[in-house]
Amino acid sequence: MKIDSKDFRVRNGHKVKLKKWPTIIKPYCHSKKEYQELLEKHIEKLSSLQRLHYASHRYALLLIFQAMDAAGKDGSIRHVMSGVNPQGCEVFSFKQPSAEELEHDFLWRSTCRLPERGRIGIFNRSYYEEVLVVRVHPEILRNQGLPEELRDEKTIWKERYRSIVDLEDHLHRNGTRVVKIFLHLSKNEQRKRFLERIDEPDKNWKFSLADIHERKYWKDYTKAYEDCLHATSTHHAPWYIVPADDKENARLIVSRIVIDAFDELKMAYPKTTGKRQRELKSIRKQLA
Repeated sequence: MKIDSKDFRVRNGHKVKLKKWPTIIKPYCHSKKEYQELLEKHIEKLSSLQRLHYASHRYALLLIFQAMDAAGKDGSIRHVMSGVNPQGCEVFSFKQPSAEELEHDFLWRSTCRLPERGRIGIFNRSYYEEVLVVRVHPEILRNQGLPEELRDEKTIWKERYRSIVDLEDHLHRNGTRVVKIFLHLSKNEQRKRFLERIDEPDKNWKFSLADIHERKYWKDYTKAYEDCLHATSTHHAPWYIVPADDKENARLIVSRIVIDAFDELKMAYPKTTGKRQRELKSIRKQLA
């Protein structure tokens, strides 16, 4: 079955109701072996495209991953990007803001980590936390040092959406392509994965009581994600809602999305000039 990334793309201005988006779909592969072969094929393709991207040195690619806890962000990044040269790719995980970061606007700490031309930047969580977790827990706003008149919850989220869209438009105009992936996990599947983290000793480190605490706000997070996906999925910086209950399927879809993003770029290896060819011939003679 062919994977079409457009099936998971949120259209510009499209209202999002997550209950209408599946958390699981029919597997693309009939066996573990078939899955491994297809994933390896995608990884090899990505490796080739990343070399071309690095040599072309015209664009930057920013991949943003957002999801509920245990949706598989780390695993998707690790498996899909396993064939990419580390010199051309950087991963940043954004946790609770530091004291220094809180002294700046909410986009500052992530814009400092944007990828250079020719490189891939991966945000494991991102500035979108500021319209997700902060919206679910608005008390966090009081610790961000904002003037009281700028903390109006009737307007602040729309204003932050606008700031995000403006930033991503700016990045697009300057050669950075932004691809945003929401791993869509069901509440029941999250429960199963939390139990695995408790029952399997080598996964205990992944689990914390805070994870259980956040489950209480599932409906609030769902609403926050729906509004965010609707407001910030644009033609130049689209969101993709990837069914995440099946980890293997999710990784195949994510890798296809990244391949398609690369394919849309006009990349080519630098052409060697006549002068450079003569220099290389001269060097070759010296080496011979």
